[in-house]
Amino acid sequence: MKVDSKGNVYATGPGGILVFSPSGKHLGTIRMPEVAANCGWGDDGKTLYITATSSVYRVRLAVAGEKPIYP
Repeated sequence: MKVDSKGNVYATGPGGILVFSPSGKHLGTIRMPEVAANCGWGDDGKTLYITATSSVYRVRLAVAGEKPIYP
């Protein structure tokens, strides 16, 4: 599960990566050809990497991912 800079949540679920607004509204699904296991931001912060059953996918998005806060 990951969050973008607008507060939208990206979570694995049926059919791929489900995207929810901060209020919980389902904004859409990034459809996958196989079961998605996890996702994470990479490269310039606007690339979402998705691990799946037998592959790793890369999706370029218009919004940047939220940078993690480490102690």
